[in-house]
Amino acid sequence: MRGSRPKRRVAAFGSAGALVTATLIAGAVAAPTANANAAGGHGQDRQARGTAIAAARAAKAGIDWQDCPADWNLAKPIQCGYVTVPLDYAKPYGKQIKLAVDRIGNTGTKAERQGALIYNPGGPGGSGLRFPARVTNKNAVWANAAKAYDFVGFDPRGVGKSTPISCVDPQEFVKAPKADPVPDSEADKLAQRKLAREYAEGCQERSGWMLPHMTTPNTARDLDVIRAALGEKKLNFLGVSYGTYLGAVYGTLFPGHVRRMVVDSVVNPSREKIWYQANLDQDVAFEGRWKDWQDWVAKNDATYHLGTTRAAVQAKWLELRATAKKNPIGGVVGPAELISFFQSAPYYDSAWAPTAAVFSKYVAGDTQALVDAAAPDPSDTAGNAASENGNAVYTAVECADAKWPTSWRTWDRDNTRLHKDHPFMTWANAWMNLPCATWPAKQQTPVNVKTGKGLPGVLIVQSERDAATPYEGAVELHKRLKGSRLITEKDAGSHGVTSLVNPCINPRVDSYLLTGKLDAADVTCAPHATPKP
Repeated sequence: MRGSRPKRRVAAFGSAGALVTATLIAGAVAAPTANANAAGGHGQDRQARGTAIAAARAAKAGIDWQDCPADWNLAKPIQCGYVTVPLDYAKPYGKQIKLAVDRIGNTGTKAERQGALIYNPGGPGGSGLRFPARVTNKNAVWANAAKAYDFVGFDPRGVGKSTPISCVDPQEFVKAPKADPVPDSEADKLAQRKLAREYAEGCQERSGWMLPHMTTPNTARDLDVIRAALGEKKLNFLGVSYGTYLGAVYGTLFPGHVRRMVVDSVVNPSREKIWYQANLDQDVAFEGRWKDWQDWVAKNDATYHLGTTRAAVQAKWLELRATAKKNPIGGVVGPAELISFFQSAPYYDSAWAPTAAVFSKYVAGDTQALVDAAAPDPSDTAGNAASENGNAVYTAVECADAKWPTSWRTWDRDNTRLHKDHPFMTWANAWMNLPCATWPAKQQTPVNVKTGKGLPGVLIVQSERDAATPYEGAVELHKRLKGSRLITEKDAGSHGVTSLVNPCINPRVDSYLLTGKLDAADVTCAPHATPKP
């Protein structure tokens, strides 16, 4: 499950708010750190050499910045371009692919400029191209950083405008209603297993040539080539959700290339967690945050009329679910579509009030609001293509990054056990990830994330009750990165903390990005403002 929130089927590792003419500096290409055992040593030296070759080539070529194509919906003065990278870093002179990048120059003076700040919103499968729009939209939280940095976004390999991959026809992908994720019988499980196997086969059929190379370490190498193409000697990076894992892997492979790094809402980088166990951990955290939302809805019963206790709100939810299972609402919204829509509330506090409002209208007799919110829109072909692509990349990266259990008995045992106390998300998440059990491409051993020579202090920001990336992930990364600092947002659980207004957090992020200074010790901050009904 992931979190950069495609329009439908919010999957779950991703970012809240998601959705520049490069002068070459001498020495833009430092030699990559060949951290030979970082990924278990499999061809790692060859890939490090391949990255150095590709980065040197990119530094020489630079980026041909132009006004963005009209259909990218990125207004001037944002500029767009491409960076060419090897499909396989072990073969730097072999097949090349193009990655889309965009930028907006720093808003301050020439003297204030500190280079480029590159962003990844999560996913895997999220597009970073909206990042420069934080400047054009005058986002106050990022105004100070924008004075010093060019804001640079990119679509990772396989995503959006960067040699996109696909696993199924997008219009088929969004068709509704889908089967209830919670199985009633062995026959239901068998049907879902068949769908997962067919999905994996579809990925191979439509995008097989890319699948073995759709890994986080390769995206980290791409990031280093983008850094070089921008003419930057070192990387300034902001990663949210899955973007934190991308940053952690980059910092492990290229510790001497990092200047500043902020990671927000952290994926647990432990090899034991990537990715099977990480998804099971999410199911537990989602249940907790779902209850937080229900408590808030109950407290605001005067507005929503859904019940004055969590149990009453849950009863209404179960009733809605049962109704949709028997007769999909509007013919298209069944339990699967309900989960897709309602899961945005445990994800993001910004979704608390809108989700409750739609639920409230439904209970009061207005079914159309729910259909509008939760049903796919067949006429939105661009949005549907983006959703399908996001899901394809999510699956391809998680399946290729690590070895997954191939025995159905393991999946069945773990998810049946978890579902008992964590029913909101468990089975929906299981089926989303099950293609990895029959994945047709090679599965790697995850990088052993750790501190290497030259890695500066990293700033880690995390809310305590995050559903998509549970808090333990931030603690684990903090342990692994020497000199890092952890800011904990206590009694909060929104995914993607750095874009929220919090007077304890925002100035610390600014201070780190502008001066490189970290607090002398870890910091605990009070929560941002609770959503208003």
